Parts: sequence; structure tokens; C-alpha cells
Amino acid sequence: MLAMFMGAIEATIVSTAMPAIVGDLGGFSMYSWVFSAYLLMNAVTVLIYGKLSDLFGRKPILTFGIIIFLIGSILCGIAESMTSLIIFRLIQGFGAGAVMPIATTIVGDIYSKEERAKIQGYLSSVWGISAVMGPAIGGLLVEFVSWRYVFWVNIPLGILAIAGLWFFLHENIEKKKHQIDYPGAILLTVSISALMVVLVEGGTNWPWLSFQAIGLLIVSLGCFILFILQENKAEEPMMPLSIWKNRPIFIANMASLTTGVMLIGISSFLPAFVQGVMERSPIVAGFALTSMSIGWPIASAAAGQLLLKIGFRKTSVLGGFFLIGGSILFVTLTPEAGPLWAAAGSFFVGAGMGLTSTSFIVSIQTAVSWQQRGIATASNMFMRNLGNTIGAALLGGILNSRLIAYIQSSGNQELKDSSLDAANVLLNEEQRNALLPDVKSILQEGLTLSLHSVYMVVLLFAIISFAFILALPKKDLS
Repeated sequence: MLAMFMGAIEATIVSTAMPAIVGDLGGFSMYSWVFSAYLLMNAVTVLIYGKLSDLFGRKPILTFGIIIFLIGSILCGIAESMTSLIIFRLIQGFGAGAVMPIATTIVGDIYSKEERAKIQGYLSSVWGISAVMGPAIGGLLVEFVSWRYVFWVNIPLGILAIAGLWFFLHENIEKKKHQIDYPGAILLTVSISALMVVLVEGGTNWPWLSFQAIGLLIVSLGCFILFILQENKAEEPMMPLSIWKNRPIFIANMASLTTGVMLIGISSFLPAFVQGVMERSPIVAGFALTSMSIGWPIASAAAGQLLLKIGFRKTSVLGGFFLIGGSILFVTLTPEAGPLWAAAGSFFVGAGMGLTSTSFIVSIQTAVSWQQRGIATASNMFMRNLGNTIGAALLGGILNSRLIAYIQSSGNQELKDSSLDAANVLLNEEQRNALLPDVKSILQEGLTLSLHSVYMVVLLFAIISFAFILALPKKDLS
């Protein structure tokens, strides 16, 4: 839980500090890469760490990941430019890829199926706590000390986590020489990295049909095909393809991909609606989003009990209903509805995520032996990460194109030649109040319609998730 808290708080605490970091280091144009660099390395390495923990045990691989994460954190805190900060965030992400999947896998190792559900619920609560505490701690550190401490606050947590691991976790690992699948690891890394870069840069810095985007997509696809061929012949494959033939794992992973898209759609764009259209403060926008982080751990804890009483399929179906209910609240969100309506939608989606994610992890860990539990758990986390990245690109593209189309069709000469930056003005109270009433009205209506389109797509993904959940085996795993 300490190790997971260290990784979980990183996301929320850095968001709060970003304006201060940009103010100090400059480089606003590279703003998104501070997040993307971390997520990119996290997504690329998660599967490799999962497999290595199956070969060499959880303890040494998790310890290695935490140490790399802490080195990255120390370096981020002494960064002198935006470029160096992004490079150090890559190092941090390289370590973080080990933390989430292996911490979750350890629970699968040391608890029985009956206990596992409840303990995974406790682990999920770490996300809720970090989402509430992260912005508060980040804000206090930025205001009273320095943004650099936002990165250094992880160091005592990491040291405590390593100490706890080495004192209390006892593993019996079969000592034998392993054939590490180096070609598979390299091909997987290149394939995922190329895809992630296209998803992050495509539609924003590069046109989707640009030479760079198409070239990297071809590289990604080519390396993925070679990776599949390599895995079929490797003695100890990096990603045993057999686990994807296991129906509960395949369905749980596909559903995690779609819920990953939903998650990023809500967390990325809801604050813009509450601040820009409803004209509420950043604190109110934060509250509307934080209710998701309250619903998630409550539902995760409940899932622990429900899994034992009604089984993982019915628990997942219940979570699917919550996801659809929350998405419907977002589709029907209007400027007049107020932030409470948005908060209710967030809470329902959070509850749906808590029920489904806990059910998926427990069912996956029950479906495989110890030797595959690490990679099976990591594959689920990877699919959600991939869903987040696809969602950011897809939903960001929908928002941008709808907003530009609305502004262009408004007939307002002042806005006719403006870019999407015009909408940024809505998020700054002083600049928003300085706008002419008709200009402000057009921008707010455009943002409302654009976000409505985004939430329609989020609802579509909620329905697809539900369809996957219904395909789960009716008989629970023993």
C-alpha cells in the first residue's frame, strides 16, 4: 500500500504544481510532455516488469522499480529546465511501471481467493486517498516551500516500502537459469513506444496523416507482428500468448481498455466544463472530479464482500450498470444543472470503476498459476493505460474538431480566425469577464456542445464495456 500510494499520489500532486513549474522553468509548449513522458514509460515497462517478477520473484523486481522511481524523483526535484524535467520524468516512469502491477500481484500471492477480494479493495482505496490528499499536499508545498518538494515527498515513502518488503515478504523462488526473452522485450518496447508517441502527438502537434504519424504507426504495427512471431517460438516468452486465450482474462482486459477511455474522458474534460461553462472556481471543479475518487474506494471495498456473496460476474455486471448510469448523467449535463450533477456522474463512474476493476483483478489472479500471475495482472493494467492514452487522443480530437466547427459556423468575425486557444480564455476568470457577452456566449455554447459529443462517446464506451462484462463466464472460477 505504501508503494502504491507513492505511485498514485504522483499523478495528482504534480498536476497541482504544474503552473508553478512552468512559471519557474518556462517551456509551456512542452507542458503535456511532463505527464506524457511518465505515462509513456509506465505503459511500456509494465508488461516487462510483470514477466520479470514471474521469473525472479516479486521482491527484487519491485525493489528495483522503487529505487529507479526514487532516483527519478530526486532528479525531477533538481531539474533546471523543462527538457531536463521531461527526461527525469521518463526515468521516474521507468521505475513506476514496476510498482502498480507487482504490488497488486503480491496480494494475489499471499492471500487466498476469499481474502484477496477484500484486500484488493483496500489497495484500491489508496487511489481514493491519494486523489484527495495529492492536490492538497501539492498546493501547500508549492505555496509555502517549493514545487521541488512535490517530487521529494515520495522519498521517505519509497524507503519505508523497500524496508517493509525486505523485512516482511518471504518468497520461495525456484533457483534456475532463466531464458530471458530479450528480442521480445525490445520488440514490445519499440511497438508500444511508437504507438504511444503517435497517440500523444497526433492531432495536436502532428496531423494524423503526417509522415511522422503514419511512419511511427507502421513501425508500431511491424514490431508488434514480429513480437507475436517471437513469442510463439520463445522458450520463456515475455508475454505468454496462452493467457489471452483464457476467456476471463481476455474479456477483463478488453473491458479495462474501454473503461480506460472513459476514465480519461471524464477526468480530463470535466474541470473545463465546470470552470469554463458553469463559471465555478477551480476548487468546485476539483470537488466535482474528486467525487469519482470517493466512489471508487467505497465500491472497491464493497466489491470485496460482493465477490464472495454473488461472484465476480454479477459484481462486474453491477459495476457495468454504474458506469452506464454515470455516463448518462454526463450526457444530460447542462450549464444550469450545476456542479452537483457533475459530481453525481463522477461518483457513479467511480463506483462502477471500483466494482469492475476489483472483480477483474481477482478473477484474473484466480485464473492463472503463480508463474503467470505477474504478467496476467500487468496485462490488465497495461490495457487500462492504453485505454487512457487512446482516450486522450480520441476524445481530445473530437472536442477540438467540434469546437472549431462551432466557432467557424458562428459567423462572429472576431472569432472567425481564432484557434482553440480562444477557449482557454474561459478558464481564466479575469479574461472571461473581459470578453464581450456575445463572444463569451459563443465560446461557452461551443464548449458545451463539444463536451456533449465527448460524453456521448464516453457513454458508447460504457455500453461496450457492459457488453464485454456480459460475456464473462457464468460459472465462477474455483
